[in-house]
Amino acid sequence: MADREPSAHRFTLDDALGVDTTGFMDLEVPDYAYMFGFLQADGHLQQGVGQKGKLSVEINVRDIEILRKFQQLTPYKSSISERTRSTNFAEAHHSATWTVCALEARTLLNARGLPYGRKSKDVAPPHGQFSHRDYLRGVIDADGSVGYTSQGYPFISLTTQSTAIGAYLCFYAGKVTGAERTLKRNARDRIYNILYTKENAQELAAHLYYKDCLSLARKQTAADSLGAWVRPAGMKVAPDRRRWTGWEDLVLLRLNNDAAAAKELGRTEKSCSIRLWRLRTGQVPMPSDR
Repeated sequence: MADREPSAHRFTLDDALGVDTTGFMDLEVPDYAYMFGFLQADGHLQQGVGQKGKLSVEINVRDIEILRKFQQLTPYKSSISERTRSTNFAEAHHSATWTVCALEARTLLNARGLPYGRKSKDVAPPHGQFSHRDYLRGVIDADGSVGYTSQGYPFISLTTQSTAIGAYLCFYAGKVTGAERTLKRNARDRIYNILYTKENAQELAAHLYYKDCLSLARKQTAADSLGAWVRPAGMKVAPDRRRWTGWEDLVLLRLNNDAAAAKELGRTEKSCSIRLWRLRTGQVPMPSDR
């Protein structure tokens, strides 16, 4: 049998750049999942005339090292600059900005779920397979907080406009800690403030901020410190919230009515509404014997 003729080589952007762009933004790779979560929360994708445009991330200069990490992970030409300017919060705010202009990089990020323009309330976790805890750590590093409350209790929190991201954190953290949270926008600026404290914060922080993971150094340090907290003697432990069972899900889906389900299951209408939404949107699995 004759050997097949070698296929013609197609000239690609990799050839032009002299770099291998294969695997860029593979969200099953922990570092890229983290990076994408950070970009969704703190990045800005700008579309210009024709094929012009750029991706930029501006953060406090104290966190410039994470931008250098992003630069290393990105096989396209990029730059990091610094500037000092006056803001509403400080007379001299020193910031660092990472910028990527490559169309191919921008197109791929947009396809993954990073919208052009201002941050969108509709931004959501990526479709398909991705490294979940690394993605969430990226979101929290950009738009969340880790540390101790004024009362000295460990906490980890996220502030977001996105219902999808807020719901996903509640779902994922619920699996890790067993703690349930109800999404509710605050009255002042219509954003979600999701908070975990005490042992729940310790468990979640230890899970998200594992050893040698890509993260902001100061938040990694804060997360590591949470493990030292010990509940004071005499401090009561709040009972775990009631977990949903398969038969309750079946009742909820059959009735498809918040008020009727609440009455039959002995739950609140809000709880039934949120659970039904999670079932319908795939945030939680459908009951197996449905």
